[in-house]
Amino acid sequence: MFGLGKDPQELNAIDFLKAEHDAVDELFKAFEEAKDDRSGTRKKSLVAQICEALTVHATIEEEIFYPAARNASAVESDLVSEAAVEHQSLKDIIGRLERAPLTDPLYDAGVKVLSEYVKHHVREEESELFPQVKRSDLDLDAMGVALRARKSELTARGIGRAKGGRSKVGKPASRKSANGARVAASPAAR
Repeated sequence: MFGLGKDPQELNAIDFLKAEHDAVDELFKAFEEAKDDRSGTRKKSLVAQICEALTVHATIEEEIFYPAARNASAVESDLVSEAAVEHQSLKDIIGRLERAPLTDPLYDAGVKVLSEYVKHHVREEESELFPQVKRSDLDLDAMGVALRARKSELTARGIGRAKGGRSKVGKPASRKSANGARVAASPAAR
């Protein structure tokens, strides 16, 4: 607005990922406000949005950000490994939420645990990993472009959403070739 804020298309990788973190946090806040929704329609919609956003976010970090960070000399690879393990735990919780009926007595608790786990993950990324990545020689502007492009591609293809608005947890959008390069997964793997 009035030229004071950055155009989202110009955000570097760190700023883009932080904006993504903030957007998911807003969805969790909206869920908390909708907890008394008797019909459950709003809650179910918000959980579908949360699961999709987290699935796409995890995918772009795992395909683009984490490999680059792991290869940067200024970044402790243990931080990247821990973040990747945390992603797997998040995917497990997402999968459980997607399978649970809204009437499950642990449904709201599952969303709360997911929210707390995401907040913990974000806090570690933003306070430990991101500062190291900023000090590295990585081209964060180019990486920001790549992250946005991959997110657009995944969103357009419906990665993160399955039938009924559920995310496709565990469906690889890409794979590693024999030489270690990341390539699109075959249609049969999707």
